[in-house]
Amino acid sequence: MKLEREFYLRDDTIQIAKDLLGKLLVVPTAANERVSAMIVETEAYLGAIDKAAHSYGNRRTKRTETMFAIGGTVYIFFIYGMYFQFNVVVGEKDSPHAILIRAVEPVENCEIMRQRRGKMPEKNLTSGPGKLCIALGIDKIFNNEDLLGEKVWLEDYKTLSAGDISSGRRVGIDYAGEFAEKPWRFWVKDNKFVSRK
Repeated sequence: MKLEREFYLRDDTIQIAKDLLGKLLVVPTAANERVSAMIVETEAYLGAIDKAAHSYGNRRTKRTETMFAIGGTVYIFFIYGMYFQFNVVVGEKDSPHAILIRAVEPVENCEIMRQRRGKMPEKNLTSGPGKLCIALGIDKIFNNEDLLGEKVWLEDYKTLSAGDISSGRRVGIDYAGEFAEKPWRFWVKDNKFVSRK
């Protein structure tokens, strides 16, 4: 069952980033085969106040406009000229908070993910934000999709306790001053698909 809009509209982005752990990300193929994976690592980005966020200072550009959409919208960006990154917009409209999905654990139709990623150790299949987008077939056309629609959605899957979750600083944001130190990255302890400990 898809997560309802209310899940995404809460005003505590940090809590939503934790609550996304254990949820199932579902991206059906053109033939309507379910390809899914459990979210095991997230990073929270707190909009206008967060120097690491694309929307810092309420910056509205063609690239960031999706971040100002209603919670439950997909925000995709392209990085290093190579990789797409999948983000979940949260909060009310015009409050540009988003959560980066950093890693997932394959659940359904893993063979499709392997075909898309090529031959490699299983633990490398989806253990990073660019990797998981390739494995799940996510690209720029997913930008601005509604997570309550039919193209991509999230479902309840596994319930985690606070003791199952670790936190630390976010990755690759040394430019963000004091915000580079915020422990706003969350991951499932001892999960082999987490991008880094």
